[in-house]
Amino acid sequence: MELIKPNINIDFVGRRKMAVIFSLVLILVGLSSLLFKGGPNYGIDFAGGTLVQIKFTEATDATAIREALSDLDLGSFAVQRFGEEGDEFLIRAQNTSAELEGLSHTMAAALEGKYGAGSVEIRRAEMVGPQVGKDLREKGLMAVLYAMIGILVYVSWRFEFRYAVGAVIALLHDVLITLGAFSLFNMEIDLPVIAAFLAIIGYSLNDTIIVYDRIRENLGKHSKEGLASVINHSINETLSRTILTSGTTLLVVAALFIFGGGVIHTFAFALLVGIVIGTYSSIFVASPLLLFWENRKGGQDAGKVATAGGKV
Repeated sequence: MELIKPNINIDFVGRRKMAVIFSLVLILVGLSSLLFKGGPNYGIDFAGGTLVQIKFTEATDATAIREALSDLDLGSFAVQRFGEEGDEFLIRAQNTSAELEGLSHTMAAALEGKYGAGSVEIRRAEMVGPQVGKDLREKGLMAVLYAMIGILVYVSWRFEFRYAVGAVIALLHDVLITLGAFSLFNMEIDLPVIAAFLAIIGYSLNDTIIVYDRIRENLGKHSKEGLASVINHSINETLSRTILTSGTTLLVVAALFIFGGGVIHTFAFALLVGIVIGTYSSIFVASPLLLFWENRKGGQDAGKVATAGGKV
């Protein structure tokens, strides 16, 4: 099945400067948001503290819950709506000195005093110490770093070093933009989100490898053509496959994001942003970086671009 004919000749390389500006704007906006907010919004896994998920028999609001818990020794705590029904909330407290089971029951007792007996159900209770959270945060960062190093080594062996550099820069581009989106929408980063980042790296790399493989193949077939022309031809040839693969994957991830519930909401959001940006970077970032590399080396054929409407 082909949505787009392989002999189409869209000048993707000719739009690389616009793509660079667009990518830089997205990255700078995300980084500015991170700097303004003092870093990422870490979840309980990384920040440490206590999290209790509570379901009420009737709809209520965060202000009333805070008033009911104000007499407890929770230290600094936050109440956040969970889901769309208005009867389920997450309570996050920085205090982890009390035993988790005792703290959750104490919360339930205080809330039942306001809302009535049997009106509160403790659905989840978690506690992570600050040292454990720091350790998990460092290991999550190292997992992403090791993935990048492994990709650099693999692509250098599978193709060439210039391909590996282009692939890694494109993956860093994807992760930075996704991280910036989390900061802009004030969404928490926890262990499932780190897993989503790793999934984004794998998905985006697969898309990039498909294009790179076609570029290498066409360099052998059309050795007299310039690199820019070969890159354009290769992207156009794989465009139908890219759109079909990314489109069907996006449908599944969008369904998870809309209908999956609050537990996997941030995970699905990371995949949603990552797949869109990863598809974009495979076309407008990873491939044109090969041309930039060639121009930096002073390649004689790097500047040749196919004429508008012509075929390679």
